[in-house]
Amino acid sequence: MELSTETATRWVERWEGQQQRYAIDREERFTVIADVVEHVTAGRATPLIVDLGCGPGALAARLAGRLPHAEVLAVDADPLLLELGRVYHGSAARYVEATIGEPGWLDTLALTRPLDAAVSATALHYLGEHTLRQVYRQLATVLRPGGVLINGDHLSPNGAKISDIAANVGLRHARRQAAFAHEDWQSWWTAAGEDPDLADLLTARSRRSLPHCEGNDLTAADHVALLREAGFEDAGTVWQFGHSHVLVAIR
Repeated sequence: MELSTETATRWVERWEGQQQRYAIDREERFTVIADVVEHVTAGRATPLIVDLGCGPGALAARLAGRLPHAEVLAVDADPLLLELGRVYHGSAARYVEATIGEPGWLDTLALTRPLDAAVSATALHYLGEHTLRQVYRQLATVLRPGGVLINGDHLSPNGAKISDIAANVGLRHARRQAAFAHEDWQSWWTAAGEDPDLADLLTARSRRSLPHCEGNDLTAADHVALLREAGFEDAGTVWQFGHSHVLVAIR
């Protein structure tokens, strides 16, 4: 059964609310990522941008809105989330089903030219250190010189005591924003699983071998070290609130 715009809207809007529970100043973080992409692609006729672990396409759609002349690829392993994004956001991006880090995943993107930017928001922390190191190296080979990798994610600052303080600052900020009034991740998926309008997509999803969360406890400095090792010229944090970072690496 074809997914209706009404159903996609209902579930994407709930997803947007749910994500605010976890990402401090989510909209500001998206804005910073878009600012960086716009800066590094200034003067380029048709920038090529890929959003890694896009979910229903929130960041990809915002980038397409900011840069209407760009080509945006939205990549995720989950067919349900991808279809929600396709229907809700329309032609803002090209949606590609691929599991980041698996053999041949870059080939699935069918890139015909170097990337200007690869972005990700609250997704790469699911990768283990070994997989992440490999993904960083792979992305370095497909980004043009001067292109960027931008990672907006939860990263611990260096030092346990500073990390604890940063976590407390983030928690207090989230409470002031009433972030915990939103439903949580598990509640969203439980409710989605009970919606008959999503039955076909849920069946398709159940037939996929979705990636499990390997996870890592890398600090921001650890990420910078891995990025330099992978061949990036420079890397560092350009925005931070609590544990929420926007990390930029320049090819």
